[in-house]
Amino acid sequence: MNDYVNEKKYQPFKIPDRRNVQESGASNIRTQNSKYSQMSLSDGLFYEIEYDNSPFPGVGKFVLKAQNIVQQIVQPQKDPIRELFYRMRDIARQYPVPYSNYNKFYDRRIQKWNARVFYKQAQFMKDFEDDYPGSVPFSSYYPYYQMLSYEQLRTYFTWRSKVRKGDVHSTSMSYVFLYTYELLNNIGVESPKDGLDRLMALWASYRTYEPSIDKYFARWIKDYHIYYELPHTFKEFVEENNLSGYYPDIYTGSSFDLFCTISKYDIRKSGFYSEGNSKLVKDCFYFVLDRIRTEFEKAGFHFYDDLFNPSKRPVPWTPFKDALFYNWLRQPDRKVVMSENEIYICRNNEWEFSNVIASAEGRQLLGYIMKQMESVLRQIKKYKYKISASLDMIDQATRLKLQKSGLFIDNIVKTAVMEFYREATKTVVTVNPASLERIRQESLAIQEALIVDEEEENNEAFSLEHFSTGDAHSDSLDTIHYGSEHLDAGCTGTVDSDMEDSCLERSGMEHSGMNGSYVKQSVSKEPIQAADVWESLRSALSGFELKALAIILQNDGDMYQRLKEYADSQNIMLEVLADGINKKAMDHIGDSILDEDFNIYEDYEEQVKGMVGL
Repeated sequence: MNDYVNEKKYQPFKIPDRRNVQESGASNIRTQNSKYSQMSLSDGLFYEIEYDNSPFPGVGKFVLKAQNIVQQIVQPQKDPIRELFYRMRDIARQYPVPYSNYNKFYDRRIQKWNARVFYKQAQFMKDFEDDYPGSVPFSSYYPYYQMLSYEQLRTYFTWRSKVRKGDVHSTSMSYVFLYTYELLNNIGVESPKDGLDRLMALWASYRTYEPSIDKYFARWIKDYHIYYELPHTFKEFVEENNLSGYYPDIYTGSSFDLFCTISKYDIRKSGFYSEGNSKLVKDCFYFVLDRIRTEFEKAGFHFYDDLFNPSKRPVPWTPFKDALFYNWLRQPDRKVVMSENEIYICRNNEWEFSNVIASAEGRQLLGYIMKQMESVLRQIKKYKYKISASLDMIDQATRLKLQKSGLFIDNIVKTAVMEFYREATKTVVTVNPASLERIRQESLAIQEALIVDEEEENNEAFSLEHFSTGDAHSDSLDTIHYGSEHLDAGCTGTVDSDMEDSCLERSGMEHSGMNGSYVKQSVSKEPIQAADVWESLRSALSGFELKALAIILQNDGDMYQRLKEYADSQNIMLEVLADGINKKAMDHIGDSILDEDFNIYEDYEEQVKGMVGL
């Protein structure tokens, strides 16, 4: 502060003339140039500065490469492959790193960004092929194109071109993983199935060079089945490729066994199942389950969502861990059950995992379905021991939810089981067209022979003796199949009841009852009268079946309820009762008399009234 004195007189300083400064500068420049005047270009060398890229923007180094000046003067040849690589690298500039701190390469955020860039670049290069004669190694934990030099890129794409043609040879493992990442992202494949086939081929071929890839490929193959929807189940895939040793914890049993495992009622432990009914139970279960699924969808529910609804909170799951994978495929909401304790759930294109595949409510519902199905099957098969399934097996909240939606699970199961059994045990008649034509011709001959004068009819009886033996028409009759029974007839394919009766009549056979067996009969010259047909049906019906028909004929508003109560009092299901009546009617009059609502067909109402005495 004391250094500044207001009265102090400062000495003036003359500014140098600009011209003198310029001359002085020029002199200095000439002096500096004289230092380089001794340099000669006779050696013909200069240095080209090339920037060596880095996976991170702003990080890299300059490399000096000696070049011959004579060569430089010559116009360099254009390299289209190098230009292609330049355009590929430019894709990374479209997706700048959104994080300021990207020093940690293994940061999950950085990996996600790298995966996105890799996917875009891989799509750009998916059809490129190369035949580079050189070979430059490469090593990186998470390799992708942006990290590779020009020579390394050419080495990789040349190796990839050969692999796609089936020529797999040893190379740097980073190149192998780079190609694997492409397949996991479905780059260069026609479909997920094609991608899986290429993954398996690469695994089988390259594990001879590097067995350590097993631990990666085994995990990624399973993830592949979870992420992509394939035309086969993972169980089928494991069995077909003999991979059970790689997946000891994966459930490889049938879906029926899986349902039994999570169900509160394991039907496999019942005596009915073990006594020769296992196939019947399995087939019936699949039929019933499909029917339940359909009914649930009509009511706006998804059965499998209600069944496979883990109560334990799922945890986030990322497919293809330790691989550079971009979640490129928009996934629908779905659940993938891999085992009895492994379920993967996709919601809003985000995946979750749970080791509890079904809630307690779902296990209870499945247990009731299985037990109710077995109860109905036991009644139909007239099994020596009966069981019952109580609706109390189902959680009360679940029951109320179903009832409010008009879903009565007991009726759905009963109806489905009845329908399945009718389909499984229906009569199937096979008809041989050639044999059938011969039968028609013979029938016409018989018809003409029966049309005679009255006098001739009195004096001469037409003999049908050859119809009473089983050998007479053995050359024109094939086989009618009903369950495990066989009978001689000229028939193949499924036919209606009228055709069946015709075949039976011509073959001299008649139906013996519900068991599907047949007995031999003689062909009568006299046509059966309608009254005799109904009388024979009346004799075939039991007392409680006639009583049931009488209840139906009253046709009041409480008919269905009274009919059901009557059937329950006889320890028989209403559907079984009606089915038995219709089968006997088919045997005697050739048609059913009850419709699906247990009403008598109008065409037969008077005959039924006469038959029951009303």
